[in-house]
Amino acid sequence: MTESNGSNRILPETRWVAALVIPFLIVAFIILYFFPDNTAKLFAWEIKSPMTAMMLGSAYAGGIYYFSGVLMARQWHRIKVGLIPVTIFASVLNVTTILHWDKFNHGTLPFFAWVSLYFTTPFIVFALWLRNRGQDTNQPDKSDAIVPPLVRLVIGAVGATTLVIAIFLFLNPALMMQLWPWTLTPLTSRVMAAMFSLPGMVGLGMAMDARWSSAQIILQSQGFSILLILVAVFRDRADFNWTMAGSWLFTIGLGGMLAGIIVFYAYFNAQQRIQTK
Repeated sequence: MTESNGSNRILPETRWVAALVIPFLIVAFIILYFFPDNTAKLFAWEIKSPMTAMMLGSAYAGGIYYFSGVLMARQWHRIKVGLIPVTIFASVLNVTTILHWDKFNHGTLPFFAWVSLYFTTPFIVFALWLRNRGQDTNQPDKSDAIVPPLVRLVIGAVGATTLVIAIFLFLNPALMMQLWPWTLTPLTSRVMAAMFSLPGMVGLGMAMDARWSSAQIILQSQGFSILLILVAVFRDRADFNWTMAGSWLFTIGLGGMLAGIIVFYAYFNAQQRIQTK
């Protein structure tokens, strides 16, 4: 790794934004995950599929976990992998809002909160990444484990595959609506694209940084989000078309990803402990 003059600190404005975003995410998570049938009254638009609502809520729960990590972490490189994925996620939702403007509950507080968040977050978070990236020393911690190139290649390939799914969800919602395990609309297909772009970009970000310490917080947040999605699948299982291969691919794929995260995390945590001895 190349050296840098950075101090590896997290700039104060990065923490300020994290602190401002978390309350929005908490409210959205509670509404979408625990009251998915009441989005017409409680959310920025009516999400007719409870599974879509709970999946978006699960993404917000992962965001709560990640931004809480931003507040508690002391080194920039430990949280840097998450900012570009958040930027892409928010950007896709920004464009989706513009494309489906007529579907939203205009004039309501949830709509104002949604627009305020997604018309500003992509630019603010990207600016934070630009400002803070120079702080990275590009060096592993003294007790760090190093992720081998082959492992990072696999992670990057999984991330790229997830991004391809996100692109199809956004650009060809009509096709994906036919293949998806539960009912989608053009709007929710593009919202789903945002949700798939997030782990896709995380995978590419992890592939580009060999330090295990750089992956820990974002990996924890992704694992937490996937766990909640799997619980949502169980809750809303009656709305899945289990005669379609897509239902099984979705569920087994998520289960495999969660298992992979657990194994990956356990192994490299063990390697990190070896480094401290």
